[in-house]
Amino acid sequence: MVHLSDSSIHLSRILIVAKKELVDFIRDWRTVLAMILVPLMIFPAIFIALPLFLQGEAAELSAYELTVEVQGELPDDLNSHFDGRNLVIIETELLVDGTLSVPGSDAGRLNAGGSENIHAILRLKEVESNASQSWNYAIISDSTNELSQEAMSRTLDAVLTWEREVVNATLAENNLTYAEAWDPIHWDGDQADADVASGGDLAAMGLAMFIPLVVAMWTATAAIQPSIDLTAGERERGTMEALLCTPTARSDLLFGKWLAVAAVACASVLGQMAGLLFAINFLTGGGLEAPSISTTGVLLLLLSVILFAIFVVAMELAVAVRAHSVREAGSILGPMVLIFIGPTLFAQFVNLQGIEAWWFVLPVFNITLAMREALMGIYDPMHIFLWLSTSLLYAIGAIWWASKQFNREDLVESLS
Repeated sequence: MVHLSDSSIHLSRILIVAKKELVDFIRDWRTVLAMILVPLMIFPAIFIALPLFLQGEAAELSAYELTVEVQGELPDDLNSHFDGRNLVIIETELLVDGTLSVPGSDAGRLNAGGSENIHAILRLKEVESNASQSWNYAIISDSTNELSQEAMSRTLDAVLTWEREVVNATLAENNLTYAEAWDPIHWDGDQADADVASGGDLAAMGLAMFIPLVVAMWTATAAIQPSIDLTAGERERGTMEALLCTPTARSDLLFGKWLAVAAVACASVLGQMAGLLFAINFLTGGGLEAPSISTTGVLLLLLSVILFAIFVVAMELAVAVRAHSVREAGSILGPMVLIFIGPTLFAQFVNLQGIEAWWFVLPVFNITLAMREALMGIYDPMHIFLWLSTSLLYAIGAIWWASKQFNREDLVESLS
């Protein structure tokens, strides 16, 4: 058995081990589906399929003919706004003396079924004021019933349209327009023209809010299954003993496995980023302007992603190799994902303007902020030095810890 200290690292052996592990992964179509195709399709499914589904549901609701009971005198100008809204209006007397919003005995009449099933109740009461006409109203509905909510929405839309007409009539009596009364101080021209940021700058800023979270989340989660399979999985299957007894140094085995896991994780991250960009471009009708990211920014972004992948994969391999079974490794690595995602999510809200230097020393925070600055075109030499040096230290420390775990004598012991 060859230990880490007995042999130097051989790149050719590392590549052979990595190739062997990758071939095993690719042979399993379920792994390819979970690690590559799912990340590639998840954002298009969320941002494209879900809105289309919701539009279909909304169209289905709009096709229903709903019944609204109007309690009190129904003005002709309001009644005209119910036309074309697929509503059946039933007029009755208003028997409420107190606040109109209190349902009272009408609560049990909503959605009670029968030939005249009432989906919403509109209460109207005219009051004295200096306006051309003034009314108090309330709409009684059931927020847990979709048809009742739809009836309430249609009724409210009609009332608000009527209200605007009443306001315009009152203003006209005083020789005022709606714009003069409600918008006496207004923006001259197009507000977007006053923004000096280009479309590419805005696109880069938008990506800066997504990319770090996507990289952190998918790198951490995508590396779990292969990390477990190549460590605890092999121990459970009994193949680890035979593997460690070969002439190949443990360091070569470790780096080969790490390279295979890192390749799978990177493929998953790239797939999800491609899916995200496709979904955003689809929603904007293909008019998404290319992000304004310099060559320096791209290089710093790639470097930060690589260092983060080195750190995450080494940590997860080290934890997984200590586990005595696949179930034990999964129970540990599952919650461990929060260690990477939590700081990344928190760092998204850190103000980059005047940020303190110590943020770029904290693990995970430093990489997330480095990605944000690279995408935003912020190149502070001190920040770059801090996150680069500390990330290297964390990555080396994670690899050292992983190699220490991989060099334990009990790895050749049978779990049975």
